[in-house]
Amino acid sequence: MIPSLIAHARKILIKIGSNTLADREGRINHTFLEEFAAQAAALITSGKQLVIVSSGAQVAGLSTLGKWTRKQDIHYKQALCAVGQVELMGAWAAAFTPHGLHIAQILLTRDDFGDSIRTLNMRNTLFTLVDEGIIPIINENDTVSVEEIKIGDNDTLAAQSAVLWSADLLILFSDIDGLYDKNPKEYPDAEPVREVQDLAQIRTQISIGGTNNFGTGGIATKLDAAQRAVSYGIPMILAHGGRPRALEALAAGTQQGTTFPVQSLR
Repeated sequence: MIPSLIAHARKILIKIGSNTLADREGRINHTFLEEFAAQAAALITSGKQLVIVSSGAQVAGLSTLGKWTRKQDIHYKQALCAVGQVELMGAWAAAFTPHGLHIAQILLTRDDFGDSIRTLNMRNTLFTLVDEGIIPIINENDTVSVEEIKIGDNDTLAAQSAVLWSADLLILFSDIDGLYDKNPKEYPDAEPVREVQDLAQIRTQISIGGTNNFGTGGIATKLDAAQRAVSYGIPMILAHGGRPRALEALAAGTQQGTTFPVQSLR
């Protein structure tokens, strides 16, 4: 199922979570970025179009300003993201440059998706960038986001962006090998769910659990993202982004994940 979804999709949106972007010390994992960029470039060469939703501004900020590690004040957090966003985009640019690919930064808030004029401008910008061979990298604008306009997690942002761009496929890269009936990090007997046939039913059959160390989302936000995507005819894959050359492995069928086909919405 996964190789087929990737093979038949021309427009692929990939969300990369903070835990995938961070190394064990909580800093930007440049090795991952370089490997991902090489895989993405190969997909583009094969005729695919890519948009990336990238977490990691706070992780990148802490990589630069470790002295702010314990600062919990909202102003410090937003300032940290302002610093980190520059570092994050610099790291992405450095990863794609050897492949002759340029990136573009798009920072969004919930208000942007609620305004028809902004939405049209966002959509036109996405199409223009991709048509010109430039890879848009989307993130929430944490520097100005407060609760009233905050999207809150990049799983939701990825699903909204996939709908906006009319993507053929949404891939969520996380730090788990797909959906399980309960948290595999806590329960060794957790059973994987390889394909979700009914989203409403699966919510009653699994233990949702909480969030992880670096990210703001958990399984609940991933199910919500799947719900939004498939309701617009966009299938979704949830997989571990930290596995060796994960994108290639998924396309080749050598890495497992969970698929959410369009018919899973009932």
